[in-house]
Amino acid sequence: MGKSFFSYFLTIVAAVVAVFLIIKAGGAFESEEVKNVAEQIVHVSPQDQVSETFSENLGHSLPMLIIQIITIIAFSRFLGLFFSRIGQPSVIGEILAGILLGPSLLGLYFPEISAAIFPLSSLGNLQFLSQIGLILFMFVIGMELDVSVLKSKARDAIFISHVSIVFPFSLGVGLAYFTFQEFAPENIRFISFALFMGISMSVTAFPVLARIVQERGLTKSKLGIIAITSAAIDDVTAWCLLAVVIAIVKAGAFSPAIVTIGLSLLYVLFMLLVLRPFLNRLGSIYSNKESISKGIIALVFLIMLSSAWATEVIGIHALFGAFLAGVVMPPNLNFRKILVDKLEDVALVLLLPLFFVFTGLRTQIGLLNDPSLWVTCLLVILVAIVGKFLGSALAARYVGQSWKDSLSIGALMNTRGLMELIVLNIGYDLGILSPEMFAMLVLMALVTTFTTGPMLSLINFVFKDKSSDISINTLENNETYKVLISFGLATSGRTLLRLATQMFGQNKQQVSYTAMHVTLSAEVNLMDLEEFERQSFKPILSEAQKLNLEIGKEYKTSPDLHKEVNAIVDRDAVNFLLIGAGRSLYTGSILGNIVGVTKSFSPENLLGTITGARPILPANDLIDEKAREFLLDTSCDVGVLLDRDFTGSGKLFVPIFNQEDTFLLNYAQRFADNGRSDIALCDTSGLFDSSHETKEKYDQLLAKHSDKLTLLQEKIIHKDFLDKQELMLVSYKSWKALVESKSLWLDDVPSVLIIRPMLQTE
Repeated sequence: MGKSFFSYFLTIVAAVVAVFLIIKAGGAFESEEVKNVAEQIVHVSPQDQVSETFSENLGHSLPMLIIQIITIIAFSRFLGLFFSRIGQPSVIGEILAGILLGPSLLGLYFPEISAAIFPLSSLGNLQFLSQIGLILFMFVIGMELDVSVLKSKARDAIFISHVSIVFPFSLGVGLAYFTFQEFAPENIRFISFALFMGISMSVTAFPVLARIVQERGLTKSKLGIIAITSAAIDDVTAWCLLAVVIAIVKAGAFSPAIVTIGLSLLYVLFMLLVLRPFLNRLGSIYSNKESISKGIIALVFLIMLSSAWATEVIGIHALFGAFLAGVVMPPNLNFRKILVDKLEDVALVLLLPLFFVFTGLRTQIGLLNDPSLWVTCLLVILVAIVGKFLGSALAARYVGQSWKDSLSIGALMNTRGLMELIVLNIGYDLGILSPEMFAMLVLMALVTTFTTGPMLSLINFVFKDKSSDISINTLENNETYKVLISFGLATSGRTLLRLATQMFGQNKQQVSYTAMHVTLSAEVNLMDLEEFERQSFKPILSEAQKLNLEIGKEYKTSPDLHKEVNAIVDRDAVNFLLIGAGRSLYTGSILGNIVGVTKSFSPENLLGTITGARPILPANDLIDEKAREFLLDTSCDVGVLLDRDFTGSGKLFVPIFNQEDTFLLNYAQRFADNGRSDIALCDTSGLFDSSHETKEKYDQLLAKHSDKLTLLQEKIIHKDFLDKQELMLVSYKSWKALVESKSLWLDDVPSVLIIRPMLQTE
């Protein structure tokens, strides 16, 4: 060690000396002018040199762009998460983030900060990056369209989607007649303004609608299928119509526009009839990650970009080309899924928020500085809602849907989100929309997207299914003990089911099991849903089959695990919730503790923090924060498994630390009845002699399972004993006390089942 360090040190010193001598000798080659400049720099104070260098570096385009991206992503994700927590699509928060970072708020009240982060000279780079993000996004949206589903569900969906375009389009053109003189830019023909107003009223945001359908568990329902199919057809139709409108606007008259439209049709036919069969063949050969090489990915990118370039040159828009390139990709789901996985996160998380903020920088709500302008804005919003909502709802009713489903389809089709912003930006770039009208239409996109969730909730409330009340009463009178197993990792589901059956048994008349998995995202790709569900439930269903056990399934996609699980607990009157402990993020590091304290004061936890129901400091209980949420306020008994290679409960250790732990004897008896466990009870406080209630429960257990019971009245439990145990049963309150006191038990305990009874207050 010493010899190698000396050799290393000697090598470094020799290299430094050699470099110094070479640089000194090379100074003789410098001109007198260069030497004079160097001397002037030397005479500047070090502080001024550092300050000047720092300012110069910050002013470069690359550091400026990076700080813009950091600001945009952080703010967009924060507001997106906030809105998803309150039951709204995260895209609303991302759009709002763009508006708040623009002249409507940041530029209005903090102009110096706005000018420092978003100087006008830097917006060109931001715009180009956002356009690349849109191209990738539209390519992904094209791949998400399942053409086979469109064909199978086309009849009703085509009628609904086309009526939902024609009706609002007509109203939009009518609105243009009354707003053209005041709000159309100079030198813009009425036909251009009217057509774009019609298009802006007709758009449905297919991605946002799909997310809402997922979050509400409607993906496999008749309503969800019709809504998604109608929105998909709406998307295709709207983009084709938009391409025609752009061609007319750019050509300036119908005759040149016919040439553009003709070229566009030829291009679409080439993509569908020539390129698509070739890509189908490609997809049949390359359908897994091992076979898809970088060359294939490069080919896909070339097709996407070439298609975008071609449509831009023809005279429609690059986004239509990217969308069409996605549509003609091989129908093989594995092929598409691999491509989407590679592109989606970069497009949605990194580049797309740039588009929201760029739109926000263009949106000047301050221009609406007169009551008459706000009246016009409200009129725009009203026309948009009436056109899309009523058009879709009446069309759905006409094809035989119930009033509830028809109105729900109308509410879903009324959501506009990102797709509306894309259309508006195209209109703004073409000089068709004035800044005032652009601001009004952006607000319309926000309002219509925001109202989708409340409208659906109101419709469900008005058309409340009376049968649900009967099912609740039936559940209350049913004596079956209901166990809900909520698992994250697929493999943990198998372990939790094994534990549950050893605790509650397998008698179908006495106990029922439901397995639940929540994909913690509201932005799951439609192509991934079935595969996610299948892979997640595969281990637990395999274990249920081995046990000859019937088990229910609940699968959700949502960013709020706590809300989804508790909803099932309340809906089904669950008696026992079993989950895994996970691993806490907020313990073990300074940063983790800081984040934990911050989380206590988040909007959803603030009330509990103030009232004392939630701790200000992160709990030191070795339990993941998601699991702890259920221990704090779920309405049934909760069990959390801290898994240390759990294999069975043949050797069960149950320490009773205080009077409140007496309820554990009930669970110990369940293990003895169903799992044939040998139980070691540890009376650390002498309660079995001093407490009548505890002694009575112990006597009942002893009378039934005397051959399985061992009573220890010792405060010190040795390592040799703990090593022989397979599972420890403990109350949450006592577990926290053990962890906080840094008990020596923690190093040697086996797997631990931590239980919090329903009536216990923490």
